[in-house]
Amino acid sequence: MKTLMHICCAPCANRPIAALREEGIELAGFWYNPNIHPYTEYQARKHTLEEYSKEIGMKLIIGGSYDLRTFITNVADNIDGRCAYCYRVRMEETARYAAENGYDSFTTSLLISPYQNHEAIRVTAQAMGEKYGVEFLYRDFRPLFQAGQEFAREHGFYMQKYCGCIFSEEDRYMAAKRKKKARQAAAQSTAP
Repeated sequence: MKTLMHICCAPCANRPIAALREEGIELAGFWYNPNIHPYTEYQARKHTLEEYSKEIGMKLIIGGSYDLRTFITNVADNIDGRCAYCYRVRMEETARYAAENGYDSFTTSLLISPYQNHEAIRVTAQAMGEKYGVEFLYRDFRPLFQAGQEFAREHGFYMQKYCGCIFSEEDRYMAAKRKKKARQAAAQSTAP
């Protein structure tokens, strides 16, 4: 079976790639992530994936480009609901490319993350597969998450600190700020 795997980053993809290859699936990678910002983050993730793909001898297709304005325009009216747009645009482009280029199926490395909405990804990808007439190859890769992170650290991969969009980076900083404030408040309440 020829499968196209949408890949968000090498740290998330390494164990799913290995697992699918162990199943005997012929795999190609597909980089399509117009949600990742800023440009330096986009380039760092893409470069790491390009190097890893060469290392393991996996074909990698680079789709799309850095596209901040289009992403922001499409999520500006519903920033809290941005993930639905993000899943749809990436799964749609992956399904379209797979159908037009003779792949039997497609999947995504997003299915490894315990931080993503797994069910929303699955439902969206299945809908896009139906739209383009290509099978969505579903796997729950979440049990491989920790091993993938360890593999990435051992191999010196660039490892991001947030999902990818500028708003998820903001969320990360705001969460850290809230934790710091809570620690300070707790320290003050226990001080004599």
